[in-house]
Amino acid sequence: MNLWKDHCQMTGISRRSFVVGAGAAVTASSPVAWARAPHDREDVHSTVLRDAAMVWKRLPGGWTEAPFLGNGFLAAHVYHVGGEGRVLRFMINHGHVQDQRGQWEAAIGYSRLGVGYFTLTFAGSITGVDWTLDLENAELSGTVTTTQGGARFTALILGHRDVMLVSTEPSAGEEAMAWAFVPLPSATTRQQRRPPDYTANPDPAIAPGHVEQPMHAGGGYTTAWKEVRHGGRRLLAATIVYGYPDSTGRDRAIETVTDVLRRPPDAHVAAHRLWWRRFYRRSLVSVPDKKVQRFYWIQLYKLACCARDDAPVVPVFGPWFPERGNNWTQIWWNTNVQVTYPVANGSNHCELDAITPAFRRYHRNLEGNIWPELRDGDTYALCHPGDWQLRSGPRYVGRPGLNPNDHTGNLVWALHNVWVAYRHHMDDTVLRDVLHPVLGRAVNYYARFLTEGTDGLLHLPTTRSPELANAADCTYDLSLLRWGVTALIDAAARLRVDEPRLAQWRDIKARLVPYHEDGNGVMIGAGVPFAESHRHFSHLLWLYPLQEKLERRTFEHWASMQARWHGYSYAAASSMETLFGNAEQALWHLRFFVDGNIQDNCQLTPNTMYREGTGFAIESPISAAQSLLDMLVQSHGGVVKVFPAVSATWAEACVRGLRTQGAFVLDASRAGGRTQWIRIHSEAGEPLVLRHGIEGEIEVRDEDGGRLPYRGAGTITVPLRRGRTAIVSRPGVRPDRARDVPANEQVPPWGLP
Repeated sequence: MNLWKDHCQMTGISRRSFVVGAGAAVTASSPVAWARAPHDREDVHSTVLRDAAMVWKRLPGGWTEAPFLGNGFLAAHVYHVGGEGRVLRFMINHGHVQDQRGQWEAAIGYSRLGVGYFTLTFAGSITGVDWTLDLENAELSGTVTTTQGGARFTALILGHRDVMLVSTEPSAGEEAMAWAFVPLPSATTRQQRRPPDYTANPDPAIAPGHVEQPMHAGGGYTTAWKEVRHGGRRLLAATIVYGYPDSTGRDRAIETVTDVLRRPPDAHVAAHRLWWRRFYRRSLVSVPDKKVQRFYWIQLYKLACCARDDAPVVPVFGPWFPERGNNWTQIWWNTNVQVTYPVANGSNHCELDAITPAFRRYHRNLEGNIWPELRDGDTYALCHPGDWQLRSGPRYVGRPGLNPNDHTGNLVWALHNVWVAYRHHMDDTVLRDVLHPVLGRAVNYYARFLTEGTDGLLHLPTTRSPELANAADCTYDLSLLRWGVTALIDAAARLRVDEPRLAQWRDIKARLVPYHEDGNGVMIGAGVPFAESHRHFSHLLWLYPLQEKLERRTFEHWASMQARWHGYSYAAASSMETLFGNAEQALWHLRFFVDGNIQDNCQLTPNTMYREGTGFAIESPISAAQSLLDMLVQSHGGVVKVFPAVSATWAEACVRGLRTQGAFVLDASRAGGRTQWIRIHSEAGEPLVLRHGIEGEIEVRDEDGGRLPYRGAGTITVPLRRGRTAIVSRPGVRPDRARDVPANEQVPPWGLP
């Protein structure tokens, strides 16, 4: 294990109604069911997560309303399709399942493939549901009422094995309810640029208990399942195994299901619950706005459902393949990935970071993303879409000045994600093995096109600001290049390497042309103003997330035109306002999105997923969780800031275990509208500069109560060695217990309550 991973460590039921008593429980060691998870009322995490549980009192009608489950690889969501009055669908997919025909671009040839869905067909028509998605234990449970009775069920996807378990108990009148599996066509759902010679993969081989799907490229994937019964109870176990290139995965899928059913499910579920229990307790966030607080915890749950450090980088819709699919059939690297993963850093979950391992394992494939004539073994770039092995097929990053497209900055922006993750842990193996070599080759791509102007400065020929406009000296690319060479210079110094490219990087940093500006601030590029509303904040990347400088004029001009903003625009605007310390504006942008307002036919959905027109995505809600963290803790520029942009309406707040740059782990408490105390632990011995936000006199002590030396006032410097802890507080105040702070108002749960 490498250093990176080390950091993460039914009586009397009528035919027309179905009611379960609140005290109903399952006997432990049942061969077909598992015991209900206890709720520890003394455990603040359990209290917060129980409060954040999602509820369905109405039938969800599809991807945008359905409860969802996952373990980073296997994923499912549960819903009802109109016209199928007696049927529930359990759509099931796997993050590894994709095509392998590299003769076409990644969205076609490496396209994610829908797998299929289980149907649970009842004897009667479904008339009602009462479901709860228990975030703490990642379990969906509840009842289904039909015209013939009903059924109780509990479903989960094991956190440690790619197996879905569904325990059911039908009432009298529903004994005939039955499972079936419907495979989806093994073909891309993308229509754009679909080549005329494209053909779907062969039809599946359907057999009792499994469906085997071969692929034209070889190998394939298999869905296997088995139901066992004990008395009136039943248990379905199902899995998907991707066998490319050696097999269809049939034998392994069948054996997986058989193996899981050899033991009562309690043992499997106990391991599953332990994983989730440990996951959540790495950090805590509690604020008085319980709609936002619940939303935040659901996003952490969602990210843990779709991400692991050894899993594929998530595509636009995550692992939850929409039944009809859409055009976003792979991984989009021009925004989507970059805004999905940052929340894993501050929430202290490096085990969810798939970007760093992807570049560690597959960086050699990046050369295939550039035009063949530019390949020299020392130049990298990254297309979108691409697959989880960083392959793009015969689709290339544009050549500046020749055939610009909006791919030029993808790789450097993604490597900024790696850099921020590295800064939160200070594991120099990441700097040495991933950032330094890969970023050096990414900067080479830009450097090959730089030209010296008559002004003596280095200029970029025409590139494209993503989805917006072409421009020479494009601000988007200049900001990424400027950050890239700065990071490389710093990395070389920290690693103490004899770096022959250092002079070139310093020259680029010194002579790279400044951003072009007009009366509204920074422009798209030379001669190209920002003149119309647009969702993408590419020309503001220097402000956020690169945080090169603070300059409000450009932000205000962008924010003055919101007609074409999408979800992640509001998340980014919220985070940008936190940099300026504008708490109320930051909260307004976050709440506008979280409240489900429709903008440009885009909207947060009842299950906290997200739609853009008819397309489905997950990045905007998850990025909005980062906006909340930015209100509570920031650590850019070598300064840790506590509660830098907390609304005056949030008189109280409690955070525990939040991670910052410099590898500090931070607890803090706010009460009566004032910061009371901060506890900060150093894992790496990096310099600690803390903007504590405590008004008036402060005390700085170690955990034993001894005074610690410090310099400064509002911003203090504390000499804190590796493994040591500092407590900064009001005089006489000591850290109290973690708590779920009181709510400002009562709000309904997420879901369909």
